Amino acid sequence: MFVLDKHGRPLQPCTPARARQLLKKGRAVVHRHTPFVIRLKDRSIDSSEVDGVEMGVDPGSQHTGVSVFTAQAGERRARFAIQLDHRGATIRKMLQQRAAYRRRRRTQNLRYRAPRFSNRTRPPGWLPPSLRHRVITTVSWIDRLVRWAPVRAVHIERAAFDTHAIAAGKPLEGVEYQLGTLHGTEVREYLLAKWGRACAYCGSSGMPLNIDHIHPRSRGGSDRVSNLTLACVSCNQAKGNRPIEDFLTRKPELLAKIIAQAKAPLRDAAAAQSTRWALWRALDSRLPTHVASGGRTKWNRTRNHLPKTHTLDALAVGKLDSISETVSAVLVAGCAGRGTHARTRLDKYGFPRLRMPRRKLYFGFQTGDFARAVVPTGKKQGTHIGRVAARTNGYFNVTTIHGTVQGVHHRHFRLLQRADGYAYTTQKEGRASSSG
Repeated sequence: MFVLDKHGRPLQPCTPARARQLLKKGRAVVHRHTPFVIRLKDRSIDSSEVDGVEMGVDPGSQHTGVSVFTAQAGERRARFAIQLDHRGATIRKMLQQRAAYRRRRRTQNLRYRAPRFSNRTRPPGWLPPSLRHRVITTVSWIDRLVRWAPVRAVHIERAAFDTHAIAAGKPLEGVEYQLGTLHGTEVREYLLAKWGRACAYCGSSGMPLNIDHIHPRSRGGSDRVSNLTLACVSCNQAKGNRPIEDFLTRKPELLAKIIAQAKAPLRDAAAAQSTRWALWRALDSRLPTHVASGGRTKWNRTRNHLPKTHTLDALAVGKLDSISETVSAVLVAGCAGRGTHARTRLDKYGFPRLRMPRRKLYFGFQTGDFARAVVPTGKKQGTHIGRVAARTNGYFNVTTIHGTVQGVHHRHFRLLQRADGYAYTTQKEGRASSSG
């Protein structure tokens, strides 16, 4: 647990049992609910012994792991772990949707207007919003943890990816880097040979086969040959623009086979490759930052017999001798956003269909607040803790780890923490995430 002195300055973190004792005796008060931070009322940093902690960061495309630990004589003991779930894919999708709406409105009655030349330039180090979001979110959480813990240094994994070798599925040398996947062949012939001249979904052969996008183009899929497969007409129509995970929900073995046969997508590797320098510069300007390779992290994790997770990778980043202690639970912070600036909702053509109220606060709550609802009687009886969806009629929805409870009256709610743009859950350490 994070501990602050009476002036709000960070002290050495303590155990949950020690934090409960301090709160029970009245020596401390709750400073923040999630992550849990207490503030002492009778102690300052001048009269305390603070050894300090260090942080490890394992950056990824969809998830980033951050671990707070103590380090003495090469031995690391984990004190806190958090996994950040980024929403870069959502940002990219919304930007594309907004661009399509604007393009449609511009060309509605101006089909004969001459095209305009865009002479806007991008500054050095520019990153698209979906990638800049990953850097800003990680740096923002580092700044938060620095306010709650006496951080002395940061260890970050700065991995470099050879995307051409990843696409080829083998090490490349010399002139092989100049040859693409389709060297000496055509797309259809390549796919016919790769997928055995049969439908990838039902296995039918001897019939016309269509080229199908494994990850649909309408959902951000690319035209790379690694995202293409063969499908018969009926399977192609049945799949439509659904992700392959939804189409093959009842066939997990076939899903795993197709994903394994198709080459790994390069989107995640490209995102991590593009943001690694920006993230390192941002952290190095704040704290002493030590850089390590992905191979060193894997070696540290393997020799300490730890499973593969983002938070354990963050704990194993850099130079160390041993890891003697890990946390039992990981805080998962999902980027939920702070709402939208738009005051309207659009129809399928991109035109406004209704107006949104400018007021956000209702009965002392706003959407995204973290609150506790204690319902004494009725169908919704019980204690519900989670994010609130405020409504003008006074009946709020609350989203907990068990699901969403709808229509709870505002008088049953007690505010725990104001909305900060994140949705918090917890999971057991050692539970690997599904993607990088």
